[in-house]
Amino acid sequence: MVSRALKLRVRRRLRLKKRQVEAIGSQAEEQLERNLFRRLERLHAIRRFMAGWIVLAVLLFACTVVQIRALGGYYQTLQPVAGGTINEGVVGSFTNANPVYATSSVDLAVSRLLFASLYSYNDKNQLVPDLAAAPFVVSPDGTQYTVKLREGVKWHDGKSLTAQDVAFTFAVIQNPDARSPLNASWQDITIATPDAHTITFTLPDPLAAFPSSLTTGIIPKHILETTPMSAMRSSDFNTSNTVGSGPFRWQAIEVTGGSPQDRQERVALQRFENYHRGPAKLANFVIHSYRSQTDMIQSFEHQEINAMAGLSEVPNQFKDDDSVYSYNLPLTAAVMTFFKTSEGVLAETEVRKALVLGADQQKIIDSLGYATKPVREPLLQGQLGYDPSLAQPVFDVSAARKTLDDAGWLVGKDGIRYKNKQPLTFKLYAEETSEYSRVAKLLQEQWRAIGVNVTLEMQKAADFQSTLAFHSYDALLYGISIGNDPDVYAYWSSAQADLRATSRLNFSEFKSATADAALESGRTRTDAALRAVKYRPFLQAWQKDAPALGMYQPRFLYITRGQLFGLKEHYINTPADRMNSVSQWMIRQAAVSQAKSE
Repeated sequence: MVSRALKLRVRRRLRLKKRQVEAIGSQAEEQLERNLFRRLERLHAIRRFMAGWIVLAVLLFACTVVQIRALGGYYQTLQPVAGGTINEGVVGSFTNANPVYATSSVDLAVSRLLFASLYSYNDKNQLVPDLAAAPFVVSPDGTQYTVKLREGVKWHDGKSLTAQDVAFTFAVIQNPDARSPLNASWQDITIATPDAHTITFTLPDPLAAFPSSLTTGIIPKHILETTPMSAMRSSDFNTSNTVGSGPFRWQAIEVTGGSPQDRQERVALQRFENYHRGPAKLANFVIHSYRSQTDMIQSFEHQEINAMAGLSEVPNQFKDDDSVYSYNLPLTAAVMTFFKTSEGVLAETEVRKALVLGADQQKIIDSLGYATKPVREPLLQGQLGYDPSLAQPVFDVSAARKTLDDAGWLVGKDGIRYKNKQPLTFKLYAEETSEYSRVAKLLQEQWRAIGVNVTLEMQKAADFQSTLAFHSYDALLYGISIGNDPDVYAYWSSAQADLRATSRLNFSEFKSATADAALESGRTRTDAALRAVKYRPFLQAWQKDAPALGMYQPRFLYITRGQLFGLKEHYINTPADRMNSVSQWMIRQAAVSQAKSE
């Protein structure tokens, strides 16, 4: 049991602790009274002093926030990032994505996104490997090309792409039952596959321009090998569930419109993650086809699409819109006025020479609204074989009039020239675009000044294509694709003016034995210096006979809403070549630290 003495001792200690606590509380109250409550009474007297300190503290805090944000801007910048969708508008219709058949603007755009080729062009317009692992090897006699394929390339369905696919692609092109428009350029070429990653192409004769033929997209043998050649052009593969090896894979197609006039197609493609050059930056690419430029421009205005391809100029309503960007891609092509030399008044050489002299080339170029190079001969400036001394004559109205006077074409009372009571008049045909309309009117005015009556025939695209095919014109304002190789055999050889020719691209129906021999000789030489020498007689014959008026190198115009990163303004050979860098295109931006961006 606890003793009474212990209980008393505990009680005394508790009373002592209680007195100590009461003393401490008393002291605390006294200190609060003296140091806080009595001083609060004097706060009114120092209110300005306190307000100053508060304002200073707020300013310091605000400055700190501003400085932090400023430093964030210094260490972070807006950079293009992956993701997003391009909705591109193209005038035309979608009919075939297969590169063996694709020829229209829409078909070529879709085909380039879906299919890869052995070689493609870089931003310096140089041929570089794509599906190929390295540059091709040419035999000493220039007749055999050997190509090594990349290993590990996959089709969109996961199958491996091999040399057998390459051989199959060109076998389809060569087979007449397949009816490929590329057939003529692949005749008499032998294709072999020594192993799964090697292809050889053996030509009957050297052909300097042959490498450009290796830019055709490759199609999958394992899907199409059972398709009869006669049914290849109409295969479902060409328009749905198409399998390629390009940067984008097939997703879907949507068709709207109840008639051919208002029909539209939307071809949706998505990024191919196993693309051999690395996944594309864009997540999706959608091609919208339109039957007219007006329809396409309206869709762009309504923000249904964010890109337009192939207009001749930026529409007026977008010229002052800061959100709209335009990209000028000069083409290795030539806009010319082709004179039909086989009949009518333009069959007379002196008339054609006078028309060349009477055209103010510089004024026409100034009217375009964009910088470009003049075309003064059938080869482009800077191209192998180009010779400034053999350029067409420069603008000279007096010389043009004298040439016509000397040829017996005299000015009548109406200001038009006549010869044997026949008026000097002809029709000039062109596609109805704003650029060609402007150029055609200038030519009409300039030639009227020397006594020549020109009637303009501006046609819709479909009608104009028919005019081209049947050569139903007197003169033709048109642009031809030349490319970075100077082989212009298709446009000026007599064989290409024949009714039996596959393409009939000799629009002037120009015939010259001297030119034919030079063109044939030049295209079969691989030595650059010798090739230039061989082309000289052709240039001399062209200058002497004036089968056409060279005018200017055109551009390809690409218009986007918002900036497009990865598309450089550089020379391209065809409008579809804009897609060569498509895997690097970006349309989104985000704040990225400089450390990461570096």
